[in-house]
Amino acid sequence: MKTKTVRKKARRAGATVRATAERQTARMEAAAGAAAGTTGEVLRDTWHSTLIALTTAQQEVEKQIRHLLKRNRIQARDAAGVLRELGSRADVERRKAMKDLEARLGSLQTRMKKERKVVGRAVGEAVTGALASLNIPSRREVTELTRKVDQLGTKIDTFRKRAVRRARG
Repeated sequence: MKTKTVRKKARRAGATVRATAERQTARMEAAAGAAAGTTGEVLRDTWHSTLIALTTAQQEVEKQIRHLLKRNRIQARDAAGVLRELGSRADVERRKAMKDLEARLGSLQTRMKKERKVVGRAVGEAVTGALASLNIPSRREVTELTRKVDQLGTKIDTFRKRAVRRARG
């Protein structure tokens, strides 16, 4: 009977710790998102927040278990069983969190690649528009004009040679 009570209380304590850790993580992520400038900084700050939340949760669980042991006079064997059960749950949650993190990171990388292309196109179009509005030719236009000037130079040289031949002949 006591073992079931201990397990129920441990589950409640775990839920409380999870909720507290989630609140702390949300606050830290909001602060990290506002303060961080690059993706690397955001990931670093999020990882740091996660470590803090896990450490806090572990300390809270240990504190609550010590309190339960003291208050209910539970034997160490029962407490060890509950701790093993909590440890295995924590391990499962850790694995889930890692999979979720990897999936989110993959989607973030994919999105960044797409956004990079979109931003590159937008910047290119903006630069082209700015050059056109300032009446500054683009590299392509300068190349085209240079080619046309060379063609005209060749034609002029041809006309000069014909004029020299006519004058001699």
